[in-house]
Amino acid sequence: MNTNSAFLFPEPPEHIPEWASKAAAEWTGLDEFSLLVMAEERTGKQIDLEYPLLPGETWGFHIVKGRRAGIFINRKLPERWKRFALFHELFHLLEHRKGEAFWERTATPLSSFERQADLFAWAATLKEWETCWNESTV
Repeated sequence: MNTNSAFLFPEPPEHIPEWASKAAAEWTGLDEFSLLVMAEERTGKQIDLEYPLLPGETWGFHIVKGRRAGIFINRKLPERWKRFALFHELFHLLEHRKGEAFWERTATPLSSFERQADLFAWAATLKEWETCWNESTV
């Protein structure tokens, strides 16, 4: 892990599962506005995205109440990691719609849902980072 700041940045997984690559493919490369529009269409919720100053250990979180949702990403994160956190929270909004109280009553550990969200975020961001890297070295 990279520890050159207050955040601990994880290394990418050795393998991105096919389900994560397929799920992330249509989201990769979209600007924030387009991401939110598509997410609103899929969830039926009005989604606000904010970048507040959060505690150092908190990358981001989301809240859902009725037909509204908010995604909050720590403004202290470097830009590329803000994008990772956005995809992570986006996955929760799209796939884990019943909330933490529901998931605590399942046989699946909550860490499994976090891992799924991370794999989706890795699938989306690695493709973007690779594109940015290739474009910057041309």
